[in-house]
This record gives sequence, structure tokens and C-alpha cells, in this order.
Amino acid sequence: MGHIIAVVGGKGGVGKSVFAANLAIAYQLNFKQRSLILDLDFQSLGDQNIILGLNPPKNIVELTKTQVPQWDPKTLAPFMMNTPQGYSFIAAPREAAIARDIDLDGLGKFLKAASTIFPWVVVDCGNGTEPQAMKALEQATVVFVVTTPDVIVLNQTRRVMSKIQELMFPQEMVQVVVNRFSPNNAVNPQIIQKNLGKVPFFVIPDETSTCDGALAKSQPFTLSAPAAPISRSYSDLVRKIDQTKMLDQLAKLNKPTGTVQKLQVVQGGAQASSASGEGGPGARSKSGVIDPWTSMKLRVHKALIDVVDMKKMGDSNDPKQREVLREKTQKAILDVLNKEDLSTLCPTRELRAQLVKEVLDEALGLGPLEDLLADDSVTEIMVNARDQIYIEQGGRPGLSKVTFSSEQQMMNVIERIVTPLGRRVDEKTPYVDARLHDGSRVHVIIPPLALRGPTITIRKFPKKRIMASDLVKFGSMTDEIADFLRACVEAKLNIVVSGGTGSGKTTLLNVLSNFIPASERIITVEDAAELQLGQDHVVRLETRPKNIEGEGEVSIRDLIKCCLRMRPDRIVVGECRGGEALDMLSAMNTGHSGSLTTVHANNPRESLGRLETLVMMAGMGLPLKAIRETISSAVNLIIQQSRMSDGTRKVTYISEVIGMQGEIVTLQDIFVYKQEGLDKNRKIVGRFVPTGFIPKFVEEMEAKGMKISRGLFAVK
Repeated sequence: MGHIIAVVGGKGGVGKSVFAANLAIAYQLNFKQRSLILDLDFQSLGDQNIILGLNPPKNIVELTKTQVPQWDPKTLAPFMMNTPQGYSFIAAPREAAIARDIDLDGLGKFLKAASTIFPWVVVDCGNGTEPQAMKALEQATVVFVVTTPDVIVLNQTRRVMSKIQELMFPQEMVQVVVNRFSPNNAVNPQIIQKNLGKVPFFVIPDETSTCDGALAKSQPFTLSAPAAPISRSYSDLVRKIDQTKMLDQLAKLNKPTGTVQKLQVVQGGAQASSASGEGGPGARSKSGVIDPWTSMKLRVHKALIDVVDMKKMGDSNDPKQREVLREKTQKAILDVLNKEDLSTLCPTRELRAQLVKEVLDEALGLGPLEDLLADDSVTEIMVNARDQIYIEQGGRPGLSKVTFSSEQQMMNVIERIVTPLGRRVDEKTPYVDARLHDGSRVHVIIPPLALRGPTITIRKFPKKRIMASDLVKFGSMTDEIADFLRACVEAKLNIVVSGGTGSGKTTLLNVLSNFIPASERIITVEDAAELQLGQDHVVRLETRPKNIEGEGEVSIRDLIKCCLRMRPDRIVVGECRGGEALDMLSAMNTGHSGSLTTVHANNPRESLGRLETLVMMAGMGLPLKAIRETISSAVNLIIQQSRMSDGTRKVTYISEVIGMQGEIVTLQDIFVYKQEGLDKNRKIVGRFVPTGFIPKFVEEMEAKGMKISRGLFAVK
């Protein structure tokens, strides 16, 4: 059996590809045995062709997609160039589009066969984290990580080595080679060892002129200049590998196996498929008995307390500090696991990687919620109890497979959410509104109010800012309605977005806010900052709860009063749910036109009643008629947002507040959504129709030079 030697570069430009080519050729020259150079660096397509001066007609992608009973020199001949110098070469494709079509299963079968045909197969693996490179690492005997004596390169090299270690490859398998070293370098091998935590296996001297000359001729320097010091150093390297019997010893290591797809587990991507065997993460016990998987995680957590002091690592809101903390914690987890016998609990590499990820997520992140937050298809996460987590996908709720291991783990996650915001949750204050780093809204309520244990509800914040065109694409409105609402916002109408819980009020408010001209000064007031405005001239204000002494509370009412002194052109209040409604209406009536807010209500008429109730909560003792007159003069437009039975969100009414008729505030619908039935997939079928009523404010808009087509309001 031969050996597969994987070559990885921590950073571009370290000479990794040159090293791979000359290493294979030095082996052939010294031991007179044919070696194979395989190019799997799909980030630098074709570099090996230039280094070797070869241009094979076929490439590795074509090889992996070819079905043969067995790979041997004869079946390999069409895909491989055999050079007169005694080495063979299989190239990477020259185009990225072709590279993406590689058959990873076919690659795995070829690599397994190649080690029976060639004594040495040197694989150029790029940065080592691409799927095709991971296939090579799985079957490699040794991984040479090439670095240079440069501080920035060493930092990147350390990251690559940590990633390989994180994937549970044996530490002995990874060997460091220092390229382009000069005695005059300030970064000496001792500094390199200190930075990488590993003694360099070999140091290659810096000989730029020889390397550049060889590249200019498209010929490896071990062939073009065999007497050069750098060529002799490669001979010394392959002899050292042979004399120390390194490859034979490393071949005996119990290297983990697994599919490339499991790399997503440690990259924070999709959740690994559930394990069904005993001791896997799918074997969680719900009877109160701690299963081996959870027991292992608890032991690692306990060991982490002695190694990593989370509170002394700096502000968790600082991305750099979070990155440092994550790296240190990950290394501590791996050090603990290396002392454990994982052969029964985690027999495969993917299970070990999942264990590392779960412990890391629980130590620094939001535990089992991390995968749900990373899944773009999940819009809401509802934790009813530690072992019951529901998620919303496509507008419909469903039970998730993930669970928390304990209520204490849930409380740790809750603390991690609220502490950076200066908020708290305990028996004295058993509920709290908060937000995540990405802006997602979080509500937490704990015992004694929550009888089944801590309850967490997360309304996820979209990674991409939703625009009016997106709502049109979702079927929430039409292009004509979007243009009409844009004109209303630009004309500085006071708009109230009405809707039930989860109907999409905040999303619609955000879309309307982005219609505001960039030249205007916008001040937003929210309980938990959610709005994502695209303008630059924006001031964001957020409420503050009481401190532990019951003092220091800053309410939405306080912030609205403050923002009136901040020269706002527009005031956007995330939601009116109390006495702040009076302050908002007063601002609308006193020169701050174009303001926007939301209220909870099921239709436009109910939203007026809701506003009346909220104004009464201000405690000013105003008569009902005065309240209604204030509402009728302040509010111009009510937009009703509804969540339909099929989970879709739509604008169901756009109504104008006309004025007072006696003691009643009068409304007139401009557009309504007319439901016409269900299709074969039980999706609602309907259309947006105008009522034929032309709003009074259209004349005012036209007087300002805005063009509104009267045909928009015609009944069709």
C-alpha cells in the first residue's frame, strides 16, 4: 500500500502548490519510484499546470464521473500524464463551473485505488476545507501544512490547523513545513512553534531566484536546478520522511471517517442528520435519566469552567473578543475530548464534530437553537419547554427534533441573550423583551409564571432587508399598491399599520420606513430595536427597563418626548401599546407629519377603538369625543396587515380616515383583498381590488406636484 500525502496552505502565496509538486518529484528522484501529483486546489485552478509545464487534455472532474470496474494504470491512462522524468500528473479543471461538478463519491473511490497503484500520491488540497480536499484528508496518511515565517500567515495557518483538529483528525497526522525561511527572519522556528503549538517538521530555505527561474521555464526546480540548495533541501526532506518511518507510523493511527457533508456541522451550517445508534445525539433520554451523550457534554462543561473564564474575556458585544473567546473555548473542548475515550460514544468523525459543535454552542452560543437560527427557512422559534421546541417554516408551525438537555442549560442561554443588553430576568422580573445580535426579537418568561419551565419565543430577523418588491413577490400586495403606499409616505401622510400578532406589521412598517427620502432626519422609538432602515440620517432609540432597585426605567413615552426635541422630520414608533399613543397622536397633530406606527387590531375599525383605549391609558382624563377628534385629525391612513389561514401575510385593507361624523370617526376603504377560495394545495386564492373611492388626500398630493393616476382607484 502506498501513502496519500495531503498538502494544505494556511494562506494564499505561501508556496503550497510549488511545495507539493517538488515534494513528489524529489521522492521520485531519490527513490526511483513513480509518484502521482493530484491537483485538488479548486481556488487556484491551473496553478499546477504552470508549475509543471503540463496541460493534460482531461482533468480530475472527468475522472470522478467516469464509471469503471476498477482503477488501474490502464483505466487511468486517458486522465493522467506520465512524464519522461518519472512522475504522473492529474490536473484540476481550468474553469470553476466545471470544478463544481466533481463527483465526491467517485473521488473517494479513486483515492482509495490510487494508494494501491502509486507509492506516493501528493495531493494539492488548497486551504484544506473544500469538500474535495476533505475527501483527500480522510484518506491521507499525513497532512503537511505549509506556512512562511510571517505573523499574518502564521495566524491564518493556526486557523487552518484548528479547523483540521476540530474535525477530529489525530494531531500527529498534521505536520508543519516552514517555507522560504532565512536566518535573517525575525520570526524564527521557536516563534513559529509558539504560535502554532507544534514543532515544525522541516524548514525549507528561501531561494527566490531559483524558484522564480523555474516558474518562468514552467519546470520544477528539483528538475531544472537539482544542485541548488533548495532542491537539496527537498531531497533531505523526503529522506527524513523515509528514515524516520513517519508514514508507516502514521498509517497505524485510528483516523476518523465520515462523509464530506458532515463538514457543515462544524462550519455552523445545517444540522447533522440525526443519529439512531446507541450513544449518538439521537439517543436523548426524556425519562430524567442522563444519557451518555448528555453526560459527556456535562463533563466537558465542568472541565471548561476550570480552563476558560467567560466573564474575563471582555465585552461579548465585541466581535473580536467573541472570536478570541470562541477559539480559546474550542481549543479547551478539544483538549478535554482528547483525554476521553470516544470510541463507543462517537465512533465516527461526524459524531465527534457534532459533539464539539454542541458543546461550543452551549458554552458560547444559544445551544440547540444555533442550528435553527442558521436555517433561513425557519422564521420563528417557540420553546414551550426544554424538550418541546416548535418552529415556523413556510408560515406553518411544526415540532422540531432538537431539545435542550436541561432547564439550567435554557437559563444559561437566556442569560447570554439578556445580559449584553443590560437586562435581567429572575423571580422578581420573570419576563423580558430582548433581541439577538442580528436584531431578532426575543421574549422570555420563566417560572413561577411559566409552569412548564422557561419559555423562549424568537421572531427571527431576516438577513436580507425586505423591500416592497419582496412583498409583491410574496403576494402580500401588488405593484400598484406598493407605488401608492410609496406616494403616501413621500407625501408625509400619518400612517398606522394595524394587524394581529405575527401578521407582519413590523416588516411592513420597515418597508414603509424605507420609502422616506434619504434627506430627512428619522428617529425610531422601539421597545427592542428591530427596524432596519436603509437611510443614513437615522437616530435609533430603545427603551430601558427598571434596574434591580426598581429605578431607571425609560419608557416609550419618555423617548417620544425626547425625540420631539431632536428636530425629527419623521418619527417612527415600533408599536403603540400604552399611553404613548397620546404622545404619538399629539406629535402627528403638532407639525410632525409623516409619522408611522403600529397597533394590534383585527381590522381598521377596531384599530380606531384600540387607539382610543390606548389614549385613555395615558391617564389624562380626556373625554371620548376629544380623543376621537384627536385621532381623526392625526391619522390619515390605516393599513391592515393580516395573517391568512394558509400562513401567508397580506395587506387586506387600506383605509382613509376621513374625519368626524357626529361623534364617530369615519373610515373609507380604498383597497381591499377579496378572498375567492383555495387552490389544490389549500393555498388562498384572491385578488386586490379598489373600492372606487378616491381619497381626499390625492388632491393635496397632486397640488404638491405628485402624479397619482385616478385609474388606480377605478373598480375593475
